[in-house]
Amino acid sequence: MPVQADRDVPGLIVKFGDYPLHHGGVGAIRSLGRLGVPMYAITEDPYTPAASSRYLTKAFVWPTTGAEDPGRLVEGLLRIGRRIGRPAVLIPTDEEAAVLIAEHQGDLAGPFLFPRVDPALPRRLASKQELHELCAEHGVASPTAAFPRSYDEIVAFADTARFPLVAKNREAFVRRRRPAVNGTTRIGTRAGLLSLARDWGEEPGVILQEYLPREEAEDWIVHACFDQDSSPLALFTGVKVRSCPPHAGMTANAYVVDNPELADLAARFIKQIGFSGIIDLDLRFDRRDGRYKLLDFNPRVGAQFRLFESESGVDVVRALHLHLTGRPVPEGEQRAGHRYIVENIDLPALLAYRRSGYTTPHAPARASGTELAWFAGDDPLPFLTMLARFVRPGAKHLYQLWRTSRRGSTSTK
Repeated sequence: MPVQADRDVPGLIVKFGDYPLHHGGVGAIRSLGRLGVPMYAITEDPYTPAASSRYLTKAFVWPTTGAEDPGRLVEGLLRIGRRIGRPAVLIPTDEEAAVLIAEHQGDLAGPFLFPRVDPALPRRLASKQELHELCAEHGVASPTAAFPRSYDEIVAFADTARFPLVAKNREAFVRRRRPAVNGTTRIGTRAGLLSLARDWGEEPGVILQEYLPREEAEDWIVHACFDQDSSPLALFTGVKVRSCPPHAGMTANAYVVDNPELADLAARFIKQIGFSGIIDLDLRFDRRDGRYKLLDFNPRVGAQFRLFESESGVDVVRALHLHLTGRPVPEGEQRAGHRYIVENIDLPALLAYRRSGYTTPHAPARASGTELAWFAGDDPLPFLTMLARFVRPGAKHLYQLWRTSRRGSTSTK
């Protein structure tokens, strides 16, 4: 085994909302499960891919929307903690879970282990508006953005805005209760913006952000785990080759690429804001001014975290578990050139990127190894379960992408 984990301390995958095809949770179950750590997970139903993993001790079936009262969610977590019967490391895989854990640390501290952090910080980082303000405060580049509070403000903004632009939901939890857009949405025209905005209500919970043209940009990712002093226990950099939908969606294909400048930028920013725990950053390198611009700060495990592993066998989930159980985190360089593929979304992404002619100059010509999001020889059932659940909605999604490309309309995440 590459690392020796404490097998007496289980892990619990925490997520809120209805998205059963989540490969990040499966990756975390396998990562610690292969070290002999008992793994538990909150799932929407008994037939999610995560629930079928051989490395899962038990799935706690708990359908949630993310729009519940926080007190109810905390009570549910405490019930699960009592059923586990011993302290467990919490591994949040969405912003809502990360925010809830941070804001209710006192209630959750008995049955669970998690990094201690300023209770307000994860919510600020998950908020597109407050992240933009934090970037400005600490000198980190980010795209130009506007935060309209009414339809009239959107109209005034549209009169001077440069299109295309990007719309995103502004806040965690609000995106579950009252989403304005279905994820990151590229808007091509003033008329398109005003048409969408009519459905956003009196107080639109959106950020309207500068679109960095794909011909002049390259997408990068940073995954890391930091200790209580905001010092990196593990820090990795990589380049995103494809996402689905293109340039605005989830990572479909990526490579590990050493980038000391980007690693230093991320480490300095984390130190300045005082964060501890796992992060997943999305940045876009703007060739026009030579700056890395922070698009998203996810204060939790990223879905593609298994792209990154050090030569000593450490990924961010293993680093978190080792640290919280009082064990040293072995040092080691990242596996440069390693590739990550999300099987169910990379094929449509590949077709879309070939049509657009977009390339990723920093991607290696050949992979040194490949990590698949779903298929694993020692744990095949999550892949088969994913296929069974993906075929119908996947075919519908591909058809919608085809129609969208024919119309030349917006793309959503």
